[in-house]
Amino acid sequence: MNKLYKTLIYDKQVSLTVMETTDMVNEAIKIHNLNKGAAKTLGGLLTCASYMSGCLKSEVGAISITVKAEGEVGTCSVSGDKDLHIRGYIDGETEGKLKGGYMTVIKDDGFFRPFVGTCQLVCDDVSENFMQYFHISEQIPTAVAVGVEIGDDGKCVIAGGVVMQLLPGTSQENMDKAENKMQNFVKVCEVLKEMGVEGIMQKLFKGETEEGFVYMYSPEYKCNCSRQKISKILLSMSKDELLSIVNEQGKVSVHCHYCNTEHEFFKEDILKLFNE
Repeated sequence: MNKLYKTLIYDKQVSLTVMETTDMVNEAIKIHNLNKGAAKTLGGLLTCASYMSGCLKSEVGAISITVKAEGEVGTCSVSGDKDLHIRGYIDGETEGKLKGGYMTVIKDDGFFRPFVGTCQLVCDDVSENFMQYFHISEQIPTAVAVGVEIGDDGKCVIAGGVVMQLLPGTSQENMDKAENKMQNFVKVCEVLKEMGVEGIMQKLFKGETEEGFVYMYSPEYKCNCSRQKISKILLSMSKDELLSIVNEQGKVSVHCHYCNTEHEFFKEDILKLFNE
């Protein structure tokens, strides 16, 4: 089960999020048949998307993260919503190389003015790149320790992370506390395997969290596509145009990259869409 704990610590001046996303990463590996490098990269991005989705305020809020690596490494795209339904994919071959490309984040809190932030990828480490993003694009001091461990069998052994974000007005004392505490997560996968998310909360942050103000969520890998949604998209085209595609190719196919599903519409399906 994927878990995300969220709370405030250090006099409520620091936001803390602790996550385990192992099942989510394994679902992505299964859907996309990922190699080890791709699984680590996409898994890290899915974990960060879980964190950012957990920060959305509006019920219709959404987050999307697009990573365009340098050269022919490929493009990674992940997205999530307020319900922490997270999904993603990688185009092209990748062994986890990110340095030299760019990352674009679009956050839509449902108020019709999405925030768009972009930063250069400074290295191949997902955590470092997200700290760079928060520093440059949102100008919020944020410590990110995200890790994904893939076993020899190609399955995810453990995935998750810890994120601390300083709130406005954080004292120097609490800044130092947060910085020192983050040193525990240099090898975040090892800590997650040893303690689990509950152990991290109970042992490493004992006495720092206020009872009743620790929130637990269950992010999951879930695509929001459906045949009904695809049908609405097709209705934006003309019936003649769709029937022409059917005559040439035998069907209209729409591929969803997030869940790797092929939605197929034959002549009778097209006619039904137009109530014929």
